[in-house]
Amino acid sequence: MDNDEQSKTVKAVKGWLLEARDDVLRQIDSRLKVDTKSSRSDLVTNIDRSNEKFIVNKIREFDPDAKILGEEGFGDKVTDTKGRIWIVDPIDGTMNFVKQRNHFAMMLSLYINGQGVLGFIMDVMNNELVYGGPDLGVFINTRQMVTVNDSKLQDGLIGLSGPMVVHDDFNMQEIANTSLGMRVYGSAGIDMIAVLKGELVGYISYLKPWDFGAGRILAETIGLKITTIDGRQLGVLSSEPVLLATENAHHDILTIVKK
Repeated sequence: MDNDEQSKTVKAVKGWLLEARDDVLRQIDSRLKVDTKSSRSDLVTNIDRSNEKFIVNKIREFDPDAKILGEEGFGDKVTDTKGRIWIVDPIDGTMNFVKQRNHFAMMLSLYINGQGVLGFIMDVMNNELVYGGPDLGVFINTRQMVTVNDSKLQDGLIGLSGPMVVHDDFNMQEIANTSLGMRVYGSAGIDMIAVLKGELVGYISYLKPWDFGAGRILAETIGLKITTIDGRQLGVLSSEPVLLATENAHHDILTIVKK
C-alpha cells in the first residue's frame, strides 16, 4: 500500500468510526434490544448489529474486492488470509456497553496477504482513537505514540480475563500475584489501549480475530509482543488465549505459563 492509498484509507476509516460513534451516542440511552449468543454473558445488541452493517457497507463501497470478517456475521465467510481482509468488531465489550454504558470500543483492521497494514481502536466514551500501522506509526488522536518502557511483570499492572483467573488457567493466579496487581476491564480494545499507553505491562484473554486484529498491528508497530499464551505465532484467523505484553513481561509470563 503506497502512501497516498494509506492516507486515503486512514481518512476514510476515521470518518466511518466517528459517524458510528455519533450514532452510538444518540442511541445509548435508548432501550437496547439484547440477545445472547454462546452464553448468558456473551451478548449482542441491536447497536452491535447496526454498527457492523454500517461499517461493512462503507468497506464494500470503498474496497469492493476485499473480504470482510465481522463478529456479527454481516461480512464474508473468511477461510484464508489471501488478499485484502478487513476485520470488524462493531462493539467490543458489549456487556460493559449494556450494563455500564461505558468501557467499550469499536475496532477495525486491514490485513493484506496475512500482514497487518492498519489497525484502529476507538474508546467510544472517551472519544479516543488509537490507529496506525508499520508504515505509519501509531497515533492517539493527533499525537504520535512512542515505544513504551520494557517493564517486567513484577513492575507493572496486568490486564487479565476474570474467568481465566478464577479457573487458574495457565497458572493465571501466579501471574496475577507476581504483578503489582491485576485489572479486569472487560473489553479487549480498552485493555489493549492501556498496554499501548504503558498503563499495563500486558494483557491475557481468550480472543477471536475481531478482538485482537487491530491491537496486534498497533502493538507490533511500537515494539510490544503478541503471541498465543504459550508463545507461538498468532494466526490472523486464530481463536485462542492471547498474550500481549512488553518483551520483558512476555518472557516473565511465559516462564510461569510453562511451569
